[in-house]
Amino acid sequence: MQHPISNGNPIWSRRRFLHRAGMGMGGMALGHMLSQEAFGSHAQATHFPGKAKHVIHVFLNGGMSQVDTFDPKPELDRWGGRKLPFENLQTERRTGVALPSPFSFAQHGVSGIPVSDLFPHLSRCVDELAVIRSMYAELPSHELSLMLMNTGTQRLVWPSFGSWLTWGMGSENENLPGFVALCPGGMPVGGAGNWRSAFLPGVYQGTYVDTSKEDPRALIADVHNARMNRAQQSDHFRYLQALNRRHALLRPDESLIESRIQSFELAYRMQFEATDAFDVNQEPEHMLKLYGEGPQNRQLLIARRLVERGVRFVQTWHGNLQPWDSHSNIKDSHRKVANECDQGLAALIIDLKQRGLLDETLILCSGEFGRTPSVEMDQGGGGAAQGRDHNHWGFSLWMAGGGIRGGTTYGATDDFGFKATENPVSIHDLHATMLHLLGFDHERLTYRYAGRDFRLTDVHGRVIREVLS
Repeated sequence: MQHPISNGNPIWSRRRFLHRAGMGMGGMALGHMLSQEAFGSHAQATHFPGKAKHVIHVFLNGGMSQVDTFDPKPELDRWGGRKLPFENLQTERRTGVALPSPFSFAQHGVSGIPVSDLFPHLSRCVDELAVIRSMYAELPSHELSLMLMNTGTQRLVWPSFGSWLTWGMGSENENLPGFVALCPGGMPVGGAGNWRSAFLPGVYQGTYVDTSKEDPRALIADVHNARMNRAQQSDHFRYLQALNRRHALLRPDESLIESRIQSFELAYRMQFEATDAFDVNQEPEHMLKLYGEGPQNRQLLIARRLVERGVRFVQTWHGNLQPWDSHSNIKDSHRKVANECDQGLAALIIDLKQRGLLDETLILCSGEFGRTPSVEMDQGGGGAAQGRDHNHWGFSLWMAGGGIRGGTTYGATDDFGFKATENPVSIHDLHATMLHLLGFDHERLTYRYAGRDFRLTDVHGRVIREVLS
């Protein structure tokens, strides 16, 4: 009979059997069995052959302005300094007149997709991109919109996309986490809630790495033991896990203990490969030059190194809090953050393509929402500060690789870039499309918890087939 807490998880039921069988041959086999089950072989088969095997989500947290990047609006120039010909939509803060983009747009590639001069490197890869210009969220709040983009809900504690994916597909490398979150200098708004596993087993939660540190030994705390050699540490680890197993046996309903045991096992195995995976200095000089300097470009190179080694989902955050949150002086603030990642974004596409990995790696580049075409007013009652407020009504993102039809645009906002009006795309639609590329029917990828079958897209979502190759 299945234990009521097990959710059908073979790791739980088989470990309990070995506990009851004693610490002899069962204990000897446990480590190998867990390495297979926790990192791939127990994962359910995909519903159909998927083109993508890995995902890299480049998160421009804070909110990239669509009208300054991938959605040019000439009407903003004509209406600059005047009230829009309709009532400003409700956003987080008070906004005023139309604010023309301070950046120039040009068409690029065979597809002729317009990109602003914020991305001179990325614009040369535009024929690999599918730009969705009609995204929309539900509220103009960082915290809630981040949760929506990551978990499909902005109010409940649900698993993140990366957790769903690693639960569904497993990992290809037992010595590395299946889900890694890279963020230099601290955590984004919402912290670890952005990569939580919630009611999925804890082993599927994302592993956070602060990529502001250049020394690969410093990226992951305590990955090397300075006091014990490998043999001593192996003995120490086996003894620790024996204690953990005894503790779990006496508390069969404590699922968190199971997650902690698996975390210890993963941490132990990471010593064999993690340092190499994060050490970009092993790359040849021409590859380092291709990506460029700085933590953004370096972590994009790390992302390639991780998927190359079988990591299933890598999320790269631009920085702690919300670096793209340009409430004032968008000309300088957006220029700064775009300069920090533009070269690395182009390099990631070029690098994956020349290695034959782009076809199996889905790249998503997004913020949690966009920004208003009208200028944000000083909240103290003064004049405008040449910035833009949060805008959940309409924004842009792009995808590449992994079965995406490059050189395409989909959907549209109104003449001023305020609201999605043509083929609106929800976050649920985005998630459904991504899961489809990975071989999953989003309506069938479910997990039973608390008497209900949960799914990432809840009761929503449709696949955007127009952007598929």
